[in-house]
Amino acid sequence: MNALDSGLLAPARAGTPVEAATSDEAWLQALLDAEVCLARVQAGLGVVPEEAAERIGEIARAEAVDMVSLARRSRESANPVVALVADLTALVAESDPEAAEYVHRGSTSQDIADSAAMLFAHRATGLLLTELERVTEGLARLAEEHRNLVMPGRTLALQAVPVTFGLKAAGWLQSVAAAADGLRRVRDTLPAQLGGAAGTLAGYVEFARLRFGEDTGAARVERYPEDLLAGFADALGLATPVLPWHTARAPLAELGSSLAVVSGALGKLAIDVQTLSRTEIGEVSEPAGAARGVSSAMPHKRNPVLSTLIRAAALQVPPLALILAQSMLAEDERPGGAWHAEWLPLRDCLRLAGGAATTAAELVEGLVVHPDRMRENLDRTGGLLVTERLAAVLTPSLGRVAAKALMTEVAAEATRTGRSLRETLLAGPLLAARFDGGSGRALGSGAVHRRGRPAGGPGAGRLPAAPIESSRVTLSRDAAKVPGPAPQRLATEPGLGRVVHPVTRVVRRITRAVRSVTRNRRRLPQAVSVDDRPRHRAPEHGLTVPALAAAERRFAGQGMAFSAHVAPSFALISARRGFRKCRSKR
Repeated sequence: MNALDSGLLAPARAGTPVEAATSDEAWLQALLDAEVCLARVQAGLGVVPEEAAERIGEIARAEAVDMVSLARRSRESANPVVALVADLTALVAESDPEAAEYVHRGSTSQDIADSAAMLFAHRATGLLLTELERVTEGLARLAEEHRNLVMPGRTLALQAVPVTFGLKAAGWLQSVAAAADGLRRVRDTLPAQLGGAAGTLAGYVEFARLRFGEDTGAARVERYPEDLLAGFADALGLATPVLPWHTARAPLAELGSSLAVVSGALGKLAIDVQTLSRTEIGEVSEPAGAARGVSSAMPHKRNPVLSTLIRAAALQVPPLALILAQSMLAEDERPGGAWHAEWLPLRDCLRLAGGAATTAAELVEGLVVHPDRMRENLDRTGGLLVTERLAAVLTPSLGRVAAKALMTEVAAEATRTGRSLRETLLAGPLLAARFDGGSGRALGSGAVHRRGRPAGGPGAGRLPAAPIESSRVTLSRDAAKVPGPAPQRLATEPGLGRVVHPVTRVVRRITRAVRSVTRNRRRLPQAVSVDDRPRHRAPEHGLTVPALAAAERRFAGQGMAFSAHVAPSFALISARRGFRKCRSKR
């Protein structure tokens, strides 16, 4: 990385693996690689001498080109290819004047520029997907270890109902895994570009006609466009397009969109960690470092800088991706300005998403969870988090509307007086009569008892520090302290256990499914490359949404129903394992 592109104002990607893969040198090398692959494929088809193609390949190295001069001369043609072809031709001519005649043979600037952009993106997204696998592995571990760790669920900034930290981590996991799958599908379809001056491949075909002859080589000339396009795409390790796409810019728009989704999934994780790291919440904290998070003014502070970097990147990618989408408005057979506007936003999208992925991997691999603070925060409402369930329990006898109205009134009274929900419920004659004696235990099992806070007076506004209890379930502070990776055990009696227990098994299914997919993906054959140019791609390994839906139906047919408390998307994720088993039996 040179001093002109140091990343001073882009700490999210500075020093990350994707940075080197998205440098000016990397883009220049992709342009040269496109020229080399074109010459080699033409040589393989008999249009260019083999010796000339090899000589071009030997010389086409980024370090041999004066990049500053190239950039400035690019102003004369509005793209770097024209000046680069002149430089490459001159370099080849120094050692082999005859071979120089075959540089850029029959091609046009946009063929090389677009193919290089796709090759550049293919290489960078490979690194990005590797980092996303680290993120999903880390999130799967968090979800599995903490699937029974109860914490407050928050909606519209306020505590709502009990959830588990494992469920929250599984939500992050589902989003990141889905985003990675989408990016992987787009990466596998990134196309090469070959169309000639106006998308007809006429220039390429004319050189083939000159080489093979009008009469004896007619059949070879007839096949030449298809053979050239397929061979060029295969040499670059890219997909073969149906037609030239000089003005059909969907590939870049789709790539930008998938990168925006990746950055959004990582940004959601980051903003949650920022929120949970607040001093007054303190339920998680970022991994510590020697100088990480320090303030230039306040010695006591340790800022959540990893999530800050991820969030900053996630805020930038969508507007950059929008430029790629807007560039689809391309007139005629080649527009002026539309495809030129894509290069910098594409690179910035790759850099920001790749930097965010590396940072997120570091964040989740070292995230510190604080069960004690989760317990303290659960105590703050004195049991109001289970009013939804109590309203449901009362519905058969009071009716839905009356039960909700009663619980709303009771919650307001508990807030006004500072009493616990259980105390407030038993203080009312209607509910005291309804839940007396043995049946009072059912009421207690759904309510959370808050002790140590008087029913009024000076102590009414203080936050409690007592453990959460009920008549049939007790979740003490000691139970929340779980050293090491062993998951916590949660009572399955009514109360908090009943509120959160249905999600715990599904969290386990989600984490196992994602890990299974990751392991299977690692067993696939990897792309073989020569000089970083892939020769073939790994087979398709993603699952489509319809396929997952079919697998979900198969699960249901086997009696493996999913809890109604869990979003359908979780069920879809957990169906992966079953679908893969079914597919392997065919």
